[in-house]
Amino acid sequence: MNKKFFLYLFAAMVFTGCKNNTAQISGTLINPVSGEYIFLDELKSNELTTVDSIKVMDDGTFNFKMEIKLPAFYLLKINENNFMTMLVEPGERISLSAHNDSLNYPISVTGSKGTESMAEYNRTLRKTINKLMGLTNIYNQNVDSPQLPTVIESLDSMAQTYLNEINSFTKTYIDENITSLVSLVALYQQVAPNVYVLNPNKDLKYFMRVDSSMSILYPEYEPVISLHQQVQELLASIKGETSITPASGEGAEAPEISLPTPEGDTIKLSSTKGSVVLLDFWASWCAPCRQENPNLVKAYDLYHKKGFQIYQVSLDKTREAWMKGIQDGQLGKWIHVSDIQYWNSIVIPLYKIESIPANFLLDKEGRIIASNLRGDQLQVKLAELFNK
Repeated sequence: MNKKFFLYLFAAMVFTGCKNNTAQISGTLINPVSGEYIFLDELKSNELTTVDSIKVMDDGTFNFKMEIKLPAFYLLKINENNFMTMLVEPGERISLSAHNDSLNYPISVTGSKGTESMAEYNRTLRKTINKLMGLTNIYNQNVDSPQLPTVIESLDSMAQTYLNEINSFTKTYIDENITSLVSLVALYQQVAPNVYVLNPNKDLKYFMRVDSSMSILYPEYEPVISLHQQVQELLASIKGETSITPASGEGAEAPEISLPTPEGDTIKLSSTKGSVVLLDFWASWCAPCRQENPNLVKAYDLYHKKGFQIYQVSLDKTREAWMKGIQDGQLGKWIHVSDIQYWNSIVIPLYKIESIPANFLLDKEGRIIASNLRGDQLQVKLAELFNK
């Protein structure tokens, strides 16, 4: 993953944000410098591109207008150390006020729900950073004290508490904003240089969750593509520690899946606990899958009222093909999810899928009780479970 993008994107976190394609960013700087210019840069995965620059008026006001088709991140900056990161969406009319020397902490930002939400997150993050800086001050005051080891132990405990609090806050923030690009920003927040709020290894499921949602909503956006590549690398590095295979997986708890539906809502596999669930992997381009789907319809109609559910994961290449496959097969009765990543889907290494159709039958606790049941095999197994 390109680090230059995220160094700029996440060093300071304040954002902006209406529905025609003309976006407007206007603001007022307190104590402006006469003749000073303010720049607007677009943030991409590998570069910053200046799209506009204007001279700040004597009263501190400025105004940008631009045509954009999709949400994107921009950098409003006076220089390399004084900037504000913004999420700008088509049609938004953003208004802000800030001190000339601290764009990264504006006095106010209005005109965008996403921007305002992210600015609120930034205020919470700043409080955590201030608390941690306070601990550093205490350490410096006691550096020559004979009680320093005891002081350090206490400070370490307090620091961990603060880090746990902002970690939990960030996860909740991502859950509440999972369909917005602001969730992507939240993944990479820092309380100090190279000290991240979320750990990609410990908090991998949140990286996967954001990747799944953003990949279906903004599949061509470069930062989303970079995130997907990072998630794939992380999953590959696990080397099968959380993986299962049809031959060895029975009795194991099925690894969590959290992917978007065709409507953009994210549904977790674990949300189906309490039902007997067929976890089925398919794609509209897979002829054997489509031949097997009528058996799934039959099984669902027979046993759904008794507690049977289907959680079907597509490996399709496009949302359009996926939805057409659902419609053509009359499969809309059960849960459908996908990240539209074909064989690059995050589910491939999780379940070591080498071919489709593939399926796993889960008990009410989410444990695997059978795999790759086809045709009458599925009917026989369900009859055994529900007709005791």
